[in-house]
Amino acid sequence: MTLQDDLVELRRALHREPEIGLDLPRTQERVLAALDGLPLEITTGERLTSVTAVLRGARPGPAVLLRADMDALPVHERTDLPYRSRVDGRMHACGHDLHTAMLVGAARLLSGRRSDVEGDVVLMFQPGEEGQEGAKLMIEEGVLDAAGDRPVAAYGMHVFSTTIPRGLFLTKGGPVLAAADTLTVTVRGRGGHGSAPHRALDPIPAACEIVTALQTHVTRTYDVFDPVVVTVGSFHAGTTDNVIPDEARLEVTVRTFSAATRDRVREGLVRLARGIGEAHGLTVDCAFGIGYPVTVNDDAEAEFAARTVREALGEDRYFPLPTPATGSEDFSYVLEQVPGAFLVVGACPPGRDLATAPSNHSAEAEFDDAVLTDGAALLAELAIRRLARPAA
Repeated sequence: MTLQDDLVELRRALHREPEIGLDLPRTQERVLAALDGLPLEITTGERLTSVTAVLRGARPGPAVLLRADMDALPVHERTDLPYRSRVDGRMHACGHDLHTAMLVGAARLLSGRRSDVEGDVVLMFQPGEEGQEGAKLMIEEGVLDAAGDRPVAAYGMHVFSTTIPRGLFLTKGGPVLAAADTLTVTVRGRGGHGSAPHRALDPIPAACEIVTALQTHVTRTYDVFDPVVVTVGSFHAGTTDNVIPDEARLEVTVRTFSAATRDRVREGLVRLARGIGEAHGLTVDCAFGIGYPVTVNDDAEAEFAARTVREALGEDRYFPLPTPATGSEDFSYVLEQVPGAFLVVGACPPGRDLATAPSNHSAEAEFDDAVLTDGAALLAELAIRRLARPAA
């Protein structure tokens, strides 16, 4: 079998048995089996089912880290794929099964080219990217020190099921993905009969006002070139048509692209919500949950990654990422401590319209296995070429 055949088989096996969160025992077992026999120093996590593998090069030198996330999503798959999920309510809807297979492929390629490796390569197989801060936990458990010295660079990549042409790699220097925080607003009033609202303190109109005011606040307060995205994804109040409830509750996602704006928006949104409640004689409780930080590429590492794509895969395989994406990534925790680059790659299946293909996280998302070998080859090239740089 070819490397591509092996990676397709692994990817599809992972896809059939998706696991979510920090505890991925079957996934970990498959990764360990796929790495068996390679010249790697392997450790597993204590608080999560992570796998860390270190490849020692033929000659001494610094270390580089390559990362893949392994967890799936609580989504019920609605595709007709022959290898679709066998687990109800779980699906690899974000392509992490491809990421895992790519990093296994990189491990095999690097193992076959140890004579070209001037240092060490840390392979980071991570659970819990989808909201559980798996990268942060792996850092706490020592993944950045697995080779002995801190890596001089770190690289990761993510497949997209839509928008980007298949096989095209994109990145840029600076922010590439947003910080993702949450705001929970509870508007407290006094319930009563729907026929006599003047005898109650109705929280619903004030909560509705907060929803619209949040959007106005964003457009009139923050620079459009340092954007803020605020979306109210959940609004709950009441039980029936003729009862005024005691409270209304909003859950909001807040996306930002700089630390300064992130701090500013946190204070601004809370002040706004409380002020509207006070104007209506209501009390408002706000809870701001801090999520993943901004994913920031090192300028030099992003340019190096772009150059590596062009030289290793072809000039037509790279395109500069025009703007940051509003998704978020816990690889951001790694890039806070190690200079590096995060790339995205198009994996839309042939015959699909890029404009209408189901996106990542959709129950109908599909990804093209044809990108597996190129992804693995690029990860290996990034490691080998970065370790060979004199500045390393």
